[in-house]
Amino acid sequence: MADPNRTREALRAAMTAWAVAEVRGDQARVTLAPHPQSLARHLEAVDPAWALAWACDSVTPPVVRARLTVGGATREGLATGHTLPDARLRALADAARFFGLELPEEAQWVEYDPEDGPNTTDLDAEVEEGAAPAPRAAVPPAPPRDPQMEKARQHIQDLIEQLKAAGKAKEAAQALMRGYGESLEESRAIYKDLQAILRG
Repeated sequence: MADPNRTREALRAAMTAWAVAEVRGDQARVTLAPHPQSLARHLEAVDPAWALAWACDSVTPPVVRARLTVGGATREGLATGHTLPDARLRALADAARFFGLELPEEAQWVEYDPEDGPNTTDLDAEVEEGAAPAPRAAVPPAPPRDPQMEKARQHIQDLIEQLKAAGKAKEAAQALMRGYGESLEESRAIYKDLQAILRG
């Protein structure tokens, strides 16, 4: 079994890619994610049998699931993105979070060009220096993870699996456009929406 600390360090070292979460005019909201090639290199040293699998839940809007297995432990991430490649990166980052990797809570707004993509030059420099990119505005420290929220998220994921088995993955993806919810109440509301889709 792989050492959780070594796994976390390998994941942290691979966090060099930027995924576009959304675009508004000439601005894009980007989030830090593991670069797949870098991830392969770093995880190979931790667990030669590591594995990564992808599933596309929806093309429009792009919703992707990443299943990451390291040291016999499998974690799954689900995310949306501006494009399918962006959703893949964000789903991979979501899966990495379940291995104990702390991700920046705040997404970064950067200039965006439809041909060149997001301008992450300044953010890349911060990552290369080994520091997590600083949010553009001061934010309070992230609250500790709520075990109830994690449990609610797991219930939602279980329900998504049932919806996929029932051939309703697209409807589930549309219900998840707003994520898993920022509060327990929101998560419960999303769960109820998904239950309604399953019954319907």
